[in-house]
Amino acid sequence: MKGIGVDIIEIKRIQRAIEQHPNFLTKYFTMEENQLFQRKKYLVQTIAGNFCAKEAVAKALGTGFRNFGLIDIEVLRNEQGQPYIQLYGGAQKRKEELGNGKIWVSISHCKEYAIAYATIEEGENEGCNGRRNE
Repeated sequence: MKGIGVDIIEIKRIQRAIEQHPNFLTKYFTMEENQLFQRKKYLVQTIAGNFCAKEAVAKALGTGFRNFGLIDIEVLRNEQGQPYIQLYGGAQKRKEELGNGKIWVSISHCKEYAIAYATIEEGENEGCNGRRNE
């Protein structure tokens, strides 16, 4: 494993951010994420879960949001509803520096909180010691 990250947030904080900042959704989420939110009827739990997932991935990358922003981490769902990650810009570059391993993410929420957990596998060409196999 190359990285691990977790994040938790009060859902009402995301609700307030949406209400107070009209561009919140377009500033921090991609067009595809906003389409997901639209399909989910803009449930604040879904939005908060995606926000947490972005934070968890940034922590798993080991840098926080240094050299990239929230918009560079995209959280979508496959046909079964499982979340998956697409990276862009500096976030993708950092993943490549870590060996380009697969990112796994899990998102959950209750009435008051959303939480996300992310792990990054070792890349194809790396052994368990983190060195490239020759």
